[in-house]
Amino acid sequence: MTKAKIPEAAEAPANDKEPENLIEVRGLVSQFGDQVIHDGLNLDVQRGEVLGVVGGSGTGKTVLLNTIIGLKEPDGGTIRLFGHDTADLTSEQSHEIERRTGTLFQQGALFSSLSVLDNVASPLVEHTKLPRDTIRELAEMKIAMVGLKPESHHQKPSELSGGMRKRVGLARALALDPDLLFLDEPTAGLDPIGAAAFDDLIRSLSDDLGLTVFMITHDLDSLYAICDKVAVLADKGIVEKATVQELERSDHPWIKEYFLGPRGRAATKAA
Repeated sequence: MTKAKIPEAAEAPANDKEPENLIEVRGLVSQFGDQVIHDGLNLDVQRGEVLGVVGGSGTGKTVLLNTIIGLKEPDGGTIRLFGHDTADLTSEQSHEIERRTGTLFQQGALFSSLSVLDNVASPLVEHTKLPRDTIRELAEMKIAMVGLKPESHHQKPSELSGGMRKRVGLARALALDPDLLFLDEPTAGLDPIGAAAFDDLIRSLSDDLGLTVFMITHDLDSLYAICDKVAVLADKGIVEKATVQELERSDHPWIKEYFLGPRGRAATKAA
């Protein structure tokens, strides 16, 4: 008896699967009074991607981040995180998204009255029912993960350098083992050596933990060192999303000035 042949369509390899978008922004409108910041902005961020977001002053980079994470309501359009429309979340979905995301704000946004250890432990206290000793152990592990020594545990933010405060903020953002990490100007205010070390830390954590990273930055060295793709904010939307090498060939005036100006050429040589 002749066996029936399996149709070729049924033999498609598993790696033909479409990439998963952890962030989907469609038709976003952001405005303050009569001032329109974003008008019809679209953006996808795929699982495992390290995305840099750049743009000139006033293009709304931080507004975009704050809207995605829910600190600002969109004035139009939709945002989906992990497949959920953020405008129509159940309490369970909202809790899930909070646990699966971490954010490092530009100035760290640490609690000034709390120690380093208590700052890093705070998301675990808020979102879990773990025993206090377990929370302490996990917080200590996250602090070590970002390169800080145990001597820092009982220090207050005012006793730390700017670079150390950023590392504490990063440890707190990683406290709940998120899938998606948001970074707002992570190397701003750091000297070149400190900025390069922080870039290396972000890249290694992304690789080791399988993180998806959404990073606002103006630092060209960071774009070349750690970003898989760069999204360019201009003309009230994302005008291009591509690798830095592809953006170097762009005809858009702002992109040409940014990547092919003196600082861009210096970053290219250093990469």
